[in-house]
Amino acid sequence: MERQSPVFTAFVYVAALVLAAVILAPLVWLFVMSISPAADLAAKPLRWWPQAVDFSRYAVLLSRLQNSAGAAFTASLFNSLIVSGMATIAAVALAIPAAWAVSRTPSVGWSLYMVIATYMLPPVALAVPLYMGLAYFGLLNNVFGLALVYLTILAPFTTWLMKSGFDSIPREIEAAAMMDGASLFQTLRIITLPLAAPVLATSALFALLLAWDEFFYALLFTSDQRAKTLTVAIADLAGGRVSDYGLIATAGVLAALPPVVIGLVMQRALISGLTSGGVKG
Repeated sequence: MERQSPVFTAFVYVAALVLAAVILAPLVWLFVMSISPAADLAAKPLRWWPQAVDFSRYAVLLSRLQNSAGAAFTASLFNSLIVSGMATIAAVALAIPAAWAVSRTPSVGWSLYMVIATYMLPPVALAVPLYMGLAYFGLLNNVFGLALVYLTILAPFTTWLMKSGFDSIPREIEAAAMMDGASLFQTLRIITLPLAAPVLATSALFALLLAWDEFFYALLFTSDQRAKTLTVAIADLAGGRVSDYGLIATAGVLAALPPVVIGLVMQRALISGLTSGGVKG
C-alpha cells in the first residue's frame, strides 16, 4: 500500500473541515437564532451567542391551543408527514415495476426519457391544468389531492433512479431463478428486490425529501390547516409586516428534524445506493 505524504493527509483533513463548516454553519446559526431573544437578533453589532438562552419559541410552536401559531404549525407538520408519506409510498410502488420493465426492455427506454423530459418544464406551466383537474374532482385543499400532484413529480424521478439499480443486477441471476421454476413475481420478490434494496432506499429517501420540501404546488393548492404543509406554514410566519425571525428559525429547526433523523437512520443504505446501486457483475 502506497504511503501518503503528511502534506497530502493534512490537506485532506483541512478540506474536510472546511466542507463541514460550510455545510453546518447555516444550521448552527439557525439553531442559535431559535434560542436568541428578539433583542439579541436586532442588536448591532450582532451577537453570535445569546446572552440568555430562550427555548420558549419551541413551546409556542408545539402547543395545540386553538387558533394559535402552534396549532397551525403542528397541523401543517402532520399534513407534511401524511402528504410526503403517501406520495413516496405510491411513487416507489409505481416505480418498481416501471423501472424493472424499462431496465429489462431497452427498446422502450425512450418512454422513460420522454417522461423525464417533463422536468424541463417550469412548475408554473403545469399549475393551471393541475388546478383545474383538482377542482373538477373536488381535491383542492386536500392532502390526498396534493399527494397526487406530488406523485406526478416523484414517480418519474424514482423510476429513473431505480432503473440504474436494476441495470446493475445481472439478468442471468433472474434467468437462473426462473429456470428453477420461480415465477416472475417470486423472482422479483426473492432475488431482484433484495439485491436492489440500497437503491430502493435511496430512491425513497430522495422522494421523501422532494415531497417534504416542495413549496410551489402546496402554496397554490392549499388554503387552510386542512392541507397546508410545513413550507407554506413557515412562509406564513414570515408574511407579516413585523416578523419574528427567531420564531421562523425555530420553525426551520423543527421542520428539518424529521428528514435529518430519517437520513441518519438510512445513511448506510443511502451511501450504498449512491455508490453501487446493487450487484457488480
